[in-house]
Amino acid sequence: MELTIERVTSGTCDTSAWANITLGDCISLRRGHDLTWRDRRSGDIPVMGSAGLAGYHDTALARGPGVVLGRSGASFGQAHYCESDFWPHNTALYVTDFRRNDPRFVFYLLSAIDFSRHNSGGAQQSLNRNFIAPIAVALPQPSEQRLIAQALDDVDALLGALDRLIAKKLDFKQAAMQELLTGQTRLPGFSGEWEVKRLGRLGDFLKGSGIRRDEALSGELPCVRYGELYTIHNDIVRSFASRISHAVAATARRIGRGDVLFAGSGETKEEIGKSVAIVQDVEAFAGGDIVILRLHGGDPTFFGYLTNMPQVARQKANRGQGDAVVHISAAALASVEVAVPQEVEQHAISRVLSDMDAELEALEQRRAKTAALKQGMMQELITGRTRLL
Repeated sequence: MELTIERVTSGTCDTSAWANITLGDCISLRRGHDLTWRDRRSGDIPVMGSAGLAGYHDTALARGPGVVLGRSGASFGQAHYCESDFWPHNTALYVTDFRRNDPRFVFYLLSAIDFSRHNSGGAQQSLNRNFIAPIAVALPQPSEQRLIAQALDDVDALLGALDRLIAKKLDFKQAAMQELLTGQTRLPGFSGEWEVKRLGRLGDFLKGSGIRRDEALSGELPCVRYGELYTIHNDIVRSFASRISHAVAATARRIGRGDVLFAGSGETKEEIGKSVAIVQDVEAFAGGDIVILRLHGGDPTFFGYLTNMPQVARQKANRGQGDAVVHISAAALASVEVAVPQEVEQHAISRVLSDMDAELEALEQRRAKTAALKQGMMQELITGRTRLL
């Protein structure tokens, strides 16, 4: 599916035919109803709350189509569209009376409003229908509303198609990793047994040091902090989020190509020891709570993928110590066993998986650009700065 933007023409257009009214005059906003978690599993009617779908009930309190609007928390001001009947939860406001306006247009209108300036609470954001009813909006005729909604629906359909393609490619990559990194499937031209080795036989273990949070953006030298292993990096360090000064680097552990970094601390045993490999020829640094395996040889990209495989993650989980905060030591990691092919086969497997990652990255970049285009289009079309032909 390709997005066609030829339907849109730019420039200053006459919006004198648009009605300048308030949000409260445009639609009828109502507050949702309470429902226990137990009752959210009792039927097949979707329960719609601040974050969208929040379970199922056996009774519909609102006839679709409808729009729900998050009242508080992380979903404050987020709009969700309901095509069919639903139960509106009390964490959201909802609309089913559109007063002859197009429901999809109203959904995009609410999505485009910055509700942060209309917070009725204190430190905890809260959306009150009486506070947002006076918001000024401009409405075109229903026929133009439908054209605007259709144009934005086209972009949403493209985003949905990209999401499905990314999910399919990701599933395929996960299956390929399971086959290739365990030797269950061999690439053409390779045979022979893989050798089982402990990580301690593959290199030397070192410990990261230094680099406080307030030092992470103090200079120009790239570094990795242990929390970034969980939040930013996956398998391979492709770019650096933190950079430190030369003064900070003087007390930090230097890392480079051929190093595999493990998170020495974490919140659960299941995630402890998450790892990434440095595959670039770069002078970088590792902060505290990072355990470093400096490989004696082999393909670091291969080991970046391998050391996060489920069979390896289970071994790391079994070696984690602690409850509220889990730790894993270099000695514990050194005892983890992995099956390893010859280096030439490591390179071949790495190339296959790296190509898949490159394809996924290109799709994700395309999706990000499409999402940004949608935001721009929405602001242009909802305000009338750009009119449809």
